[in-house]
Amino acid sequence: MIVALIVAGLLAAMAATRSLTRPPVLRATNAAGEFDAVRAKDRLARVLGNEAPHPADSLAAEAVRARLIGELRAIGLTPRVEERFTCNGLFKQRGVTCARVRNIVATIGPENGRPHLLVNSHYDSVPVGPGASDAGLGVASMLEAAALMKDRPLGRPVTFLFNEGEELGLLGARAFVEADPLSRRVDALINLEARGTTGPVNMFETSLPNTAAVALYKQSVRNPVANSLAVSAYRLIPNYTDVNTFAEERRWLTLNFAPIGNETRYHSPGDDLQAIDLATLQHMGDQLLQTAGALSAGTPAQADGETLFANVGTSVLVTLPFWLGLTLALVAGLLLLRLVWREKAWGALILLMLVLALGTGLAWLGLSLVGFLREGQFWRAHPKISELAVYAGVVAAGLALIGASRFRLPQLRAAWWLLFVVLGLSLTSVASGALIFFIVPPLLYALAATLRPKASLGLAASLLAALITYLTVGATLGLLQDLLNGGPLWIFALFGGLVLLPWLIEARPLVEARSRRRLLGVGLAIGLLAWLPAALAPAYSADRQQQWTLQYVADSGERQPLWSVVNDRKALPPEWRRFGDWRTGTLLRSTRQRWLAPAPPLAGLVTAQALPVEVATRPGGRSIRLRLNPNGADSVALIAPASASVMALGVPGQLHQLDPGHGAGAYTLACVGRSCAGQVVELQVGAKPLELMVVGTRWALPPVAAPLSAARPANARPQYLPDATLTVQRLTL
Repeated sequence: MIVALIVAGLLAAMAATRSLTRPPVLRATNAAGEFDAVRAKDRLARVLGNEAPHPADSLAAEAVRARLIGELRAIGLTPRVEERFTCNGLFKQRGVTCARVRNIVATIGPENGRPHLLVNSHYDSVPVGPGASDAGLGVASMLEAAALMKDRPLGRPVTFLFNEGEELGLLGARAFVEADPLSRRVDALINLEARGTTGPVNMFETSLPNTAAVALYKQSVRNPVANSLAVSAYRLIPNYTDVNTFAEERRWLTLNFAPIGNETRYHSPGDDLQAIDLATLQHMGDQLLQTAGALSAGTPAQADGETLFANVGTSVLVTLPFWLGLTLALVAGLLLLRLVWREKAWGALILLMLVLALGTGLAWLGLSLVGFLREGQFWRAHPKISELAVYAGVVAAGLALIGASRFRLPQLRAAWWLLFVVLGLSLTSVASGALIFFIVPPLLYALAATLRPKASLGLAASLLAALITYLTVGATLGLLQDLLNGGPLWIFALFGGLVLLPWLIEARPLVEARSRRRLLGVGLAIGLLAWLPAALAPAYSADRQQQWTLQYVADSGERQPLWSVVNDRKALPPEWRRFGDWRTGTLLRSTRQRWLAPAPPLAGLVTAQALPVEVATRPGGRSIRLRLNPNGADSVALIAPASASVMALGVPGQLHQLDPGHGAGAYTLACVGRSCAGQVVELQVGAKPLELMVVGTRWALPPVAAPLSAARPANARPQYLPDATLTVQRLTL
């Protein structure tokens, strides 16, 4: 019974990690001058209209833009539209995208010659969804904030930039910094984004150095959700926002905000108005008003050095200079090393490392076994069930190894908090902001055990350190679960172990009276049985649907057109065999696996073309210009193999140099929208012949695809990639 209560309590605590950063409860009423999420959502509903996808330079984008301008005028602002054909390099990729974009700019406040505060979000969507959250949440927040701030006495101008083309490669941001004179009068930026539809709005990126930005955020925001680990880790991943382009050109004080809850609706038809969580919108709007209010008075002077920071709940932001945090962590490490030496706890240190390794191994094994039986993202509809199975493996390993060991509690405690510091310093070497979580708990225990080595004080210090770890690392783990919802889920065992092990150590006296064999059996049973609910729970639901994109691909170099299904690698339903002989493979120099089957030829389907205009010799190679003829395609992409020698891509006058060592895979030059018809593009390449694929994409399926569309599984929808018709022409230049 005691073991069952321990397991249930620990897993219940892990199930509640997302609640540690839940956005504040929506207010029943808002005082005059306060952000109102209901009113902001109504503004967004008027802008989105019929909620059709509205990618840049499309007819749908024109309609959204007209409604957005009308909404700004109704507020009392005088917006202007800046139009420019723009190219931008794809962040951390070997590619460039071009399109005609139209930015909407509106300024409030006095024209007193002081630098502007820029508030930015994008109003375009991906072709596959309406973008109500990405970045409709930002658009709604900016409209409501502009309405509230326009009559306030401001210390300087505040400019609201509703940019177009972010989804194509940050094109609106590029157009603003390159062509809008106002960009040279800005010194601070608030950027609003979204990677989901629910949950808290995280402040996940700052300018560097971050001291001034973090200080302003701490002083102005009442319900902070931010930590320096997330900021450091964000720099390491391939994701990007408009801030990447702004930061390349300008040194503005920057704060970047986004929610990440329920990514299954992100970049899909499910990113609609109905999916918006009003508490999330309220949290974004409140933080925007608070930070913009502080920055509208003036921008604090930049300060050198790095600040570590983390929220505790959603009411306190703890900050610490990096140098001081590193000093305290090293002091804790030295004190704990002395304790481990004094307690002769080296064996306990090895044991705890084995617990983490075994818990992670059980997570990987469980995921592999259930994944073999079910395939696909079987946890998508009910992620908590699989997450708890991962944590159950850590609990099982801890009960079996810690409970059955002969080490004394002081040995286990000293060994654990030393291991905790070492792991923290190791993670800090990769992501410097991680250090904030690895200072206070081990230092607290080390000081207590060193200064007053009494059993009662050691217990109190260890429990308090464990609680602080849960409130900080546990809260971050709750966010990480949303961020890495697509996997690998086994990594949660490592972070979950940081939270669980100190509690398992303190539970040792409650279970040590039981036989070792029995503890090993109980641990094994917990580790295995925890995966049973994950093996039986529905994989997909109406809210969290399976990724499923259907495409028709006609390649002029192949005799047989193909059907392509991009999903989460789950096997196709048996009834799909009547549509062809399906196999897995890749297409168009992409490494992504998909399902492929022969498709019938279509009469009258014309490929997009890239017609040579000029080939000129240049130092080190050639400059090639081609004129695009989309022939009805919504986008045209020129794709060169990864082995090609490509130095620059773009259009005449807007060439973007490529670093050969930057990114991997094929080279891509894409043009999106109606303005691509007749557009001349340019490639600077080596002297050797260049093989190009010219891929034209229509964001719709041909009529012959109707039976397959109708047979799409229940609770499945396109995500990231739209249902589309692709044509491929091959060129050698």
